[in-house]
This record gives sequence, structure tokens and C-alpha cells, in this order.
Amino acid sequence: MGTKLKDKVAAITGAGRGIGRSEALALAAEGAKVVVNNRTSAKGGTPSDIPVADEVVEEIKKAGGVAVPNYDDVSDPEGAKNIIQTAVDNFGRLDIMVNNAGILMDAQVYKMTDEQWDKIIKVDLYGVFYTCRAAAAIMREQRWGRIINTSSQAGAWGRFGQGNYAAAKEGIVGLTRVMSRELGPRGITCNVIRPRAGTRVSLSPETQAAWEREGRFDFIAQSKMLKSEDVAQFIAYLCTEEAADINGYTFVVGTDGIGLYREPEPPFKMIYSSQGWNLDLLLKVMPTTLADGLVNPAPPKTT
Repeated sequence: MGTKLKDKVAAITGAGRGIGRSEALALAAEGAKVVVNNRTSAKGGTPSDIPVADEVVEEIKKAGGVAVPNYDDVSDPEGAKNIIQTAVDNFGRLDIMVNNAGILMDAQVYKMTDEQWDKIIKVDLYGVFYTCRAAAAIMREQRWGRIINTSSQAGAWGRFGQGNYAAAKEGIVGLTRVMSRELGPRGITCNVIRPRAGTRVSLSPETQAAWEREGRFDFIAQSKMLKSEDVAQFIAYLCTEEAADINGYTFVVGTDGIGLYREPEPPFKMIYSSQGWNLDLLLKVMPTTLADGLVNPAPPKTT
């Protein structure tokens, strides 16, 4: 067992499998006491005799670590609050919050139902807000904390058929950036990862179909070789004292590499008018200024 996170207390949502499970194991291996949250009892899409959260807890204990399970739903504000309360009740504090829970319900925007939109936003975005709100209240009093939220490359790439998922995941980026400014003065860092790993989500039929429509066949094959354990090691790093100055940033993380996203910058080109704008003026100046060199990423099909 390592000691880099000795005596720290972590809550990890969606920790019953995939990246969340690897994160729970990694943090526990460095001495953290872990609340393993997973609301379902399905493992790999098939029923399990015991909840998968319990399975991860037992795995941690067998390795010499400390963990307790939690089965609450992040999309319910009281459930999310109870995840944090589970940490306080069992270990007296909360130092690390890792939001990993998420679901997919793919559909093109013009076919998307209210339910498909609402459910994804509720779980993938509201769930992060609910847990962060409860966790931040405790961490502020302790004047120390680490919050890591899981976004996706779906929004950054504009992945076909995942408008609801992309909207939620990009919302996480903005939320985290604001929290980093609000909570940083209290010794709390808030960062985002866009993970690259072979999981039930990244290798789901829906995601693979989206990649195929984009011609990204290489990413399907590549994802099978990307390990969630490597993502988890970077999460462990962000939780250390050594990462105290990393706050408000977004990273892409995978077995094949770790990258830092550029933070939003002022527009690199602007046009000005002392008289305001009208359509005739815009039709005249746009082609040779802001629109010059722009390429339609999805042009109309000719057949």
C-alpha cells in the first residue's frame, strides 16, 4: 500500500465498474478511505448476485484498504447529498470528490425525445452539481479538497447522435471552471478530465456507431487498448499535495498520452464598426474577414 493519500477520504460516483472502479482501487492503494458509489447491481450489463459497489469494496479490503459502499442515485439531490454524508458518517470528513457516474441515450437532435434529453442532463450534469455542492460545503470548512469531474471528448469533437450527452459534459467543464475560482481560495482544487479508455460507455454500440459515422474506425480499435487503470493514476496524482496549483484545468487522459486543453481565450479575430451593423455591411466584410478560411465540418451531401 502507498501513502501519498494516507488518511484522506474520497467519494467516487459510478465506481462499480470501468474508470470509476479503477479510480477507487487506485486511491485506496495510496491510503485513501473510499466511499464506492454505484446505484445499480448490474455488472457488465448482466445481473450480479451482489451490488457491484460491494464487490469493489471487498476488492479494496482484500488488498488491505478501507472502503464502504453507497447505492444512492446522483440525479437525486438528497441521494447525492447522502453520498457525501456516507463519507462523513463513516470517516468523519471528505477530502476528495470524483464524479464519474454517467449514462448514454443517443439520438439525433431532431429525433430526440424530452425523456432522452432530460434524463441525460439530470444524471450527467445535475448529478455533478449535486455532489459538488454537498462536497464543497464540507471542504470549505476544512480548507482543503480535491474535486475531479469527468467530461468527455463527445462535446469537443461534436460526436454524432450525442447532443444531450455532449451538452451535459461540456456543462461540466464550465461548472468546474467557475468552482475552481470560487473554491480555490479555500485550498480546494477543481479539475476536469476527458478520459480515453475501453469501457462500457466508450465501447457501447451507440458510441461505436457514432464513431463509424464520423469515419473514426481507428478510435474503436484504439479504445480497446486504452486502460482505465492509467486514467485512475492521473486522478490519484491530481489528489496529491504536489498538484495543489493545478486548479480549473481540463485534461484528456489515456494510456497513450495525457494532454492539457487550452483555456478559453479572447477571439483571435474581430471586426469593428463605429456605426453598428446591418446586413449589407456584414455581407460585404464577412467573406474577407471572419469567414475567410472557415470550413464546414459537415457539408451538404451531393448525392
